[in-house]
Amino acid sequence: MVSKMRAMRFTLVFPLFFLLVCLPPSDRCWFSAAAESAAVPVNVGVVLDMDDAVGEMGLSCISMALSDFYSSHSHYKTRLQLNIRDSKDSVVGAAAASLDLLKNVQVQAIIGPVTSMQSTFVINLGNEAHVPIISFSATSPSLSSIPGDYFIRATLDDTAQLGAVVDLIRAFQWSQVVIISMDNEYGKGVILAMTNALEEKTIHVLLQSRIHPLARDQQIVSELKRLKEMKNRVFIVHMFPDLASRLFVKAEEIGMMSEGYVWIITDGIANSLNLIDQRVINSMQGVLGVRPHVPSIKRLEDFISRWKQNYRGEKFVDSDINIFGFWAYDAATALAMAVEKVGPVDLAFQKPDLSLNSTDLETIGISQRGKDLCEALSSVRFRGLSGDFHLVNGQLSNQSSAFEYVNVIGTGQRERTIGFWTQESGITRKLEGNHSTSKANFRAIIWPGDTVEDPQDLVPINHGNAHALRIAVPVKDGVSDFVMVAKDPNTNRITRSGFSIMVFEAAMAELPHKVSFNYVDVPFKTDGKSVGGMDALLHGVVNGNYDAAVADITITVNRSLYVEFTLPYTESGIKMIVPFKDKKYKNAWVFLKPLTWDLWVASVCFFVFIGFVIWILEHQINEDFNGPSLRQVGTSFWFSFSAMTIAHKEKLVSNLARFVVMVWCLVVVILIQSYTASLTSMLTVQQLEPTVSNYRDLILHNKTVGYPKGSFVKERLKQMSFSDSQLLMYKSMEDLFTAFQNRSIDAAFDEIPYLNPFVERHCSKYTMVGSTFKTAGGFGFAFPKGSRLASDVSTAIMKLMEEGKMMKIESAAWPKLKDCPDSMVSSSSLTFGSFWGLFTIVGVASSFALLIFVAMLMYEHRGRLLKLGNGSFVEEGERAR
Repeated sequence: MVSKMRAMRFTLVFPLFFLLVCLPPSDRCWFSAAAESAAVPVNVGVVLDMDDAVGEMGLSCISMALSDFYSSHSHYKTRLQLNIRDSKDSVVGAAAASLDLLKNVQVQAIIGPVTSMQSTFVINLGNEAHVPIISFSATSPSLSSIPGDYFIRATLDDTAQLGAVVDLIRAFQWSQVVIISMDNEYGKGVILAMTNALEEKTIHVLLQSRIHPLARDQQIVSELKRLKEMKNRVFIVHMFPDLASRLFVKAEEIGMMSEGYVWIITDGIANSLNLIDQRVINSMQGVLGVRPHVPSIKRLEDFISRWKQNYRGEKFVDSDINIFGFWAYDAATALAMAVEKVGPVDLAFQKPDLSLNSTDLETIGISQRGKDLCEALSSVRFRGLSGDFHLVNGQLSNQSSAFEYVNVIGTGQRERTIGFWTQESGITRKLEGNHSTSKANFRAIIWPGDTVEDPQDLVPINHGNAHALRIAVPVKDGVSDFVMVAKDPNTNRITRSGFSIMVFEAAMAELPHKVSFNYVDVPFKTDGKSVGGMDALLHGVVNGNYDAAVADITITVNRSLYVEFTLPYTESGIKMIVPFKDKKYKNAWVFLKPLTWDLWVASVCFFVFIGFVIWILEHQINEDFNGPSLRQVGTSFWFSFSAMTIAHKEKLVSNLARFVVMVWCLVVVILIQSYTASLTSMLTVQQLEPTVSNYRDLILHNKTVGYPKGSFVKERLKQMSFSDSQLLMYKSMEDLFTAFQNRSIDAAFDEIPYLNPFVERHCSKYTMVGSTFKTAGGFGFAFPKGSRLASDVSTAIMKLMEEGKMMKIESAAWPKLKDCPDSMVSSSSLTFGSFWGLFTIVGVASSFALLIFVAMLMYEHRGRLLKLGNGSFVEEGERAR
């Protein structure tokens, strides 16, 4: 039976095969048309801006994709039927078009819309109807955060290019940039991620400038002038090409496309350079761009040739095709493959339960195959025009994506490729190469102003100004250890001195480049009235009145928000300072102080123990240790106590006793010498001890403490549970000294840099005690936000510390007084813990001697012991009878 069926199948198939082979090509089309007519049409929506170049280009590529796909897969059972709608370049138009397609046509998928703003609402519609929304041009990363599983991004999102942008800036060692973005969903979507990526590589974002899509030319010029005044020269532009065109034209008009400026455009603009007017391209001369790299293959070249023949010259499509067209082509191909995989079944929508008051949104049905179609799209893999097509979590995978750097020439060629970037290799002149972020891997670059010199080398260190840096220093009342401005009455010459000035000048001398600067004195008082403080000094730096501020400026979080601090050149934190008290022992029982009670007890016990051991070892063979019981006890203990001080008339006979005494003498010698040294120190050396060692004692006993005027220390003391009645303010270190002398305060709290010189001057009277309370970041120099000089000075400060020059500066600023005593702490009593090893040795030695003595004694009297043992045995036997 089986053989008959096979024969029948062969008889049917063979003639058909013969006809296909033998018939001419014109007649074969009949079979192809018949197969196509048998295919099931599947409605698919296309929502694009028909008055936009990207939308028109995308539609043409989608049509070509389906034509190419079904011509090579004529046997497929499904055919995508496009239902095209115009979004009219608006969010409302895109939403209305999508709603019409879902409600009235019941499309199985929607390709589009073009922009990220339009896509937001359409994605929500797709989630409600379980219809995949496939976009080839919506690149905002914020779309991925919309809940739902029906958004398919057949393009790279804007964050994929950030690695290439950051490495470009690192290659030329630009330390600060300004981001200019579009004030809409497209612009805001990537700014946070871009800022984080730059800051992570220590590239400071000075400003995030936003320009509204409908901004007038005058508003654009006003914003550009504001950016020009900041003196920053590196700009990253992320916006739509039409707004970018207006921006660069105005930037050229006000002189911001001249030598020394750097302009970097993201892929949204770089991908559309072919669509930008030539007049605008001329204004963009020298701009650098980042965009995805499309490998050149024969299939792509053939497609571009056919596209030019069919569509070039039509409305809005009079330029070369770009990557958005390739993504549209691949998206349509992937959708056709996925629809065929799902099959032409259950294409109708499930009708919703409607009420009389139902809205249009509630009348949308639910697709039966939407989930299957999304799964099929996720499993599709093929080599498309733009590269490998593979979706990961509903987005085009960028793991193997390469980016190219382009340089806008301005005329003729428009732009040229100057390098490539991949996640594995970094910046390379060719796609293959080792990982690098070196600018040497770029081809020759033409910068704005038609120059080939790197802009970084053209920016002077003095923030673009020829004059010397203006360094603000404070003028305070009284004497300061950090900054002191004084005027010589004879020469009227003003001098600046102090620890801060010495460190700053030493750091500037360590810089690899010469920087000229002049000090500007900023008084904190005028006519006896306060006119500002450190914060006012820093505001002068922010406003551009000064290029830096040098003083004892505490680094705080709030101040770091608007100025750039160097590394701290002093120790940070708050410390407690208290007076010393002289702890000389002047009582009758001072001789007991060198040893603690446990050591006294242990010593006495061992004297008794050693006397007992010597008596055991000597009294049988030495007449000096015989006689009445009281005499034997007295002799033994007398010998033990006077072992090292008196020549004894008693002679030791036993070698074991001599061994014990030898070890005991060693212990006694060490104990006596230690006791003598400790007692001598207590009686002769000045004993300095802090009056208070823990701040909690001050709170417990309601003691008064001092704090500096105008400092955050007061608030910290309140946090530590000090009451207002316990706090007393002092204005200067001289006031602090007076307060201690008058006993107005029992302790004081201040920042460590202020206390160090005070303690150095009064090292015999005051000391810092307790733990350090970490609060601020120490003292630092302040520069404008993002200043490159701040980083250079920080490096110089670190070098001063590593080479030991900072310690020399401290010694020169705060010379230690010669009358400072060497010992600042009291001598503590000797404890048993310091000598337990010695007592262990003598105890083991004495016990060992006793064991040997007992063993020798038993051996000597072994006969008597045996007789005693035998006699006891006989007596027990007789009793047993």
